[in-house]
Amino acid sequence: MKTVAMIPARMGSQRLKKKNLAPLAGQPLITHAIDKCRAAGCFDAIYINSENAEFGQFADGESVKFYQRPEELGNSVATSEQFVYDFLKNVECDLLVQVHSIAPLLSAEEVKSFSEAFIASDADVMLSCIEDQIEVAYQDQPVNFTFAEKTNSQDLKPVQRVTWSITGWRAKPYIDAVESGSIGTYNGKIAFYPVDAISGHVIKTQTDLDIAEALLSVLGKGAPT
Repeated sequence: MKTVAMIPARMGSQRLKKKNLAPLAGQPLITHAIDKCRAAGCFDAIYINSENAEFGQFADGESVKFYQRPEELGNSVATSEQFVYDFLKNVECDLLVQVHSIAPLLSAEEVKSFSEAFIASDADVMLSCIEDQIEVAYQDQPVNFTFAEKTNSQDLKPVQRVTWSITGWRAKPYIDAVESGSIGTYNGKIAFYPVDAISGHVIKTQTDLDIAEALLSVLGKGAPT
């Protein structure tokens, strides 16, 4: 069974320009992602997936593979559903683990644990999530509590907030779902894998990046590997 790690890296991010190249603890975010995938030691191949050939330099320098997706799959309206399908149609694998460079506080050990859990499972999809044990409402209606009584927070069933810091898919079910007119991202049997709030911190803005730097300072270490 071939398991591939794929690091998506679009150049044209809007809220934080060239987001994947933004420096954290002295290194670009994309480099942190490569390092942790390598350190996890559980992948048959590691790919950077981008529409921009500039990321190929990072791949060459780090001795990982580069897949250049079509340019139209790197614009602001292209979805992960589309570029993951494109990748799976062009790169042979049985299991795909997407490791986002914009979640730099996720550690190599967590990448390894997630991947091993996915490989051992019978799930078609595994989503990383943060388990929030607090009252949550949707459109003014309670999700995990009731207005009829007050429950202590520690007694609530946690909600699972999908973080996308790391995601796993089985290749064939994903492809089959898309080609049948369904959704590959959420196909078949879906499992959830909890990560802590720090590991699930995702960088989309400069403020998010500043928070990541602050967290590393508080933790007293560089970006986790």
